[in-house]
Amino acid sequence: MDATRSTFESKLRKYSDDNSSIADCPVRLVIAPIGSKWSTLLLLTLAERPYRFGALRRLVPDISQRMLTQTLRDLERDGYVQRTVYPTKPPSVEYCLTKLGHSLFASLHVLVRWAEDNARSVEAARRTYDELQNIG
Repeated sequence: MDATRSTFESKLRKYSDDNSSIADCPVRLVIAPIGSKWSTLLLLTLAERPYRFGALRRLVPDISQRMLTQTLRDLERDGYVQRTVYPTKPPSVEYCLTKLGHSLFASLHVLVRWAEDNARSVEAARRTYDELQNIG
């Protein structure tokens, strides 16, 4: 863990030393967009199989049509999702993960499993923290 921390610290220092913006950090550029709750849910869903827009809307009922459209566009722009339009009347649209999207899923799946395994511990830590903040 110390070696990993040291490597990350040296990368952060490099951005400072080069007068580069931390916004140019590859980790920040890649992780931030996929970290949103909608992106993660859609990536996990599309990892199962391709889905049409309407099916995705039903599978993620809390998402608005506008947010679903925007999130899918963002995932397509980043190369994780492929959008295919079929010439039917009306046209049907199907979304699936690209090769890059599947490679991301491998790591994302590990993180999701970690979250499932540790959700109760995180909730307990939050309760403890909140209780201590209310005391002070």
